[in-house]
Amino acid sequence: MPALVSLKGRGHSGRLRPHEHTSYGPLMALLLIAGALLAGFTVSAYAGASPLPQASSVSLTGVMPENPPTTAASITYPSNQQVFQTTPVTVSGTCPGGTIVEIFKNNIFAGSTPCNSNGTFSVQIDLLYGNNALTAIDYDALNQAGPSSKTVTVTYNVQVPPESSLLNVNFTATQLILQTSAVYRGTFPGQQLNVPINILGGVAPFAVNVNWGDNSNEVLPASSNTTVNASHIYTKAGIYKISIQASDSQQHVAFLDVAAIVNGQPASAGSASNTSATKSNKLLVLWPLYVSAVTMVVSFWLGERREKHVLNNALKPAPTLGPVAHPSH
Repeated sequence: MPALVSLKGRGHSGRLRPHEHTSYGPLMALLLIAGALLAGFTVSAYAGASPLPQASSVSLTGVMPENPPTTAASITYPSNQQVFQTTPVTVSGTCPGGTIVEIFKNNIFAGSTPCNSNGTFSVQIDLLYGNNALTAIDYDALNQAGPSSKTVTVTYNVQVPPESSLLNVNFTATQLILQTSAVYRGTFPGQQLNVPINILGGVAPFAVNVNWGDNSNEVLPASSNTTVNASHIYTKAGIYKISIQASDSQQHVAFLDVAAIVNGQPASAGSASNTSATKSNKLLVLWPLYVSAVTMVVSFWLGERREKHVLNNALKPAPTLGPVAHPSH
């Protein structure tokens, strides 16, 4: 038994020197905290995901009908009986929040704009020669009209240009006017929006400039009084102001601002779907890593305990043998 005698001679304590400072308690505490955070992330991911439709079920979305606006918009500028010598002019006032305000001049649509969050609106409109009876009507999301505002009457007297340019202007021509639908609703990102623009009066040919309100612009020619069909595809949901300007061969100019509503449901659904897929991919990676870490720590702990147990058994003193009886001769 030389090995045992040698170990005993050095006074071995039986403790494992290489592992006596291993802190499994803090390691397990960190693993428990990480597991709690990962479980919370998992619950959040599945709670935010849209539930799948059950068999034989139909999912519908829509807007429930409600009463039309009861508060009328009010025109605060321009004032009644005000006279203008240039056009366009800015019409501003108050309105119920969440509505679209449409301006009419002598019962002809003149422009539209969304009501701001502070309950005000402002839009540029073109005036007709002579008197213009201006009214404002607010519309809700279902295109239901509220009460008409009080009428404000203004006068447009065309300004006489300098003598040097009199030869370039034809005062016998009719005024150039633009018309289109009041508001364009219900389109979605990625879908084509068509805007028919009616050109009335003026002297051909015409050039129509359309600013779509999303940093894109186009110019459309017209050889006669006709309807110019402008089209555009928006990439993001929102409410856009389409600014239309036309000019004729006699330097007459007409203006028109129109609101376009681009719904956001398809974009939101796609975004939610992408977010859910991203979270699922992260879970597929994080959970296996966490389980591997727990398994590794537990394996090391069990291995160390087994090694210590084996060494402790090996270091136990050998049992003392009693005196050996010799057989008598």
